[in-house]
Amino acid sequence: MGKDRSLGNRVSIVVPVYNAADYILQTIEMVQRQTYENFELILVDDASTDNSVELIQGVIKNGDDRIKLIPKTVNGGAAKARNTGITAATGRYIAFLDADDIWNERKLEKQIEFIRSRGAAFIFSAYEFGDENANPTGKIVHVPETLTFREALSRTIIFTTTVMIDTDKLSKDKIYMPEIASEDTATWWTILKGGVTAYGLDEVLAIYRRPAKSLSSNKLVALKRIWGLYRKIAGLSVAASLYYFVGWAIKATARRL
Repeated sequence: MGKDRSLGNRVSIVVPVYNAADYILQTIEMVQRQTYENFELILVDDASTDNSVELIQGVIKNGDDRIKLIPKTVNGGAAKARNTGITAATGRYIAFLDADDIWNERKLEKQIEFIRSRGAAFIFSAYEFGDENANPTGKIVHVPETLTFREALSRTIIFTTTVMIDTDKLSKDKIYMPEIASEDTATWWTILKGGVTAYGLDEVLAIYRRPAKSLSSNKLVALKRIWGLYRKIAGLSVAASLYYFVGWAIKATARRL
């Protein structure tokens, strides 16, 4: 049998790339090892100043036509880069991946089966924290079977690298990301606020690479971001924002211990 290349079964994987030379070859090889082979890997280089583009071009020259590079001349941030990838996507399904995160080799296969079996527009999966070398730490973030808007407000549990969306059920204009801090969470909340229910596959299919210094120095920034999301994206009152903020802080702390 020939390989399935139909657009109706294709997964478009959107990856923002910025100075990712330390990881990008590993990322590409990881995707190429996926057991589900009908994908296109859209690498949007956000004006990197290292040799990320040259490394990607070297892989493309080896002949895998599923890999596509979109080089940008001006750095615009992750939201713009992802939006560029979404626009360029030709597949029915869109998945997101950050250049330094890790996927299980059956990630796409399992998620395609899951999204179809649920008839879902929006799915996500469990994940495990990794150290700076992406070695699993044993700290797993489990996910619920379903997640509604109100439930999402007190638990930012959707990890972007685990998201898959069916564009036959949720059009591209609904998944373009705003150019704000925590643009991914803002997008998921906006989708859920519109009445969509997200479905969680409680199986670890990704590793979130977390350098030792990545969060400790940015806790205040994270607190300000989530408060801004409550007020501007969710449209909550100060009292309601405070209620959900406290719940979020407790769960976020427990998740990262």
